[in-house]
Amino acid sequence: MYNVLVCDDDKAILDSLEIYLNLGGYKVFKAENGRQALKIAEENDLQCIILDIMMPDLDGLNATLKLRESKNIPIILLSAKSEDTDKITGLSFGADDYVTKPFNPLELMARVKSQIRRYVSLGSMEKRDSLIVTGGLALDLDSKEVTLDGENIKLTATEYGILEYLMKNMGRVLSTNQIYEAVWKEPSFQTEKTVTVHIRRIREKIEINPKEPKYLKVVWGIGYKIEKL
Repeated sequence: MYNVLVCDDDKAILDSLEIYLNLGGYKVFKAENGRQALKIAEENDLQCIILDIMMPDLDGLNATLKLRESKNIPIILLSAKSEDTDKITGLSFGADDYVTKPFNPLELMARVKSQIRRYVSLGSMEKRDSLIVTGGLALDLDSKEVTLDGENIKLTATEYGILEYLMKNMGRVLSTNQIYEAVWKEPSFQTEKTVTVHIRRIREKIEINPKEPKYLKVVWGIGYKIEKL
């Protein structure tokens, strides 16, 4: 059983998340401010921490900074602020994920599961020259296998070819023409829709929320890239 700490000054949110996490098979520790969270994290073996940002007596951002001084436990921040700058700030403080309120509890549970899998499985993964990794997404060039947070992802040969090409060029924006010519091994001609369909299918398999992708990003008017995390 994995241990999850939930920290929020809203008791209703604490109780609600405890119910969902218990149903998911997790043991839950609860805190109402950042200082309580730090104490619990110090005294217990945790696999994930959910922290609200706006709290009295040490907020979530500063609690994250303190935690990162000694721990690499996955941290998911909760906030009513949804601007990109707020998300960037949260992630720059050391958080692994950022969820805005109000949130879908089932989506949050999926994110918790994803973070724990990554922490438990990829945290101890042996590094190999054939392995390309970004966040919880790993592609093995030798075995031609793709895993997400330790679980195998089934891709068609074409989908694998596209993902391999993007991951080999991680962080670089590639046009649909470049992708088509690299994967199909022939000159491109009005191929944008063909590539787009396959990109959509890949997203459905590797993203928690394909509409807000974490890994496979579109750069409008230019192409696609795999984000380096």
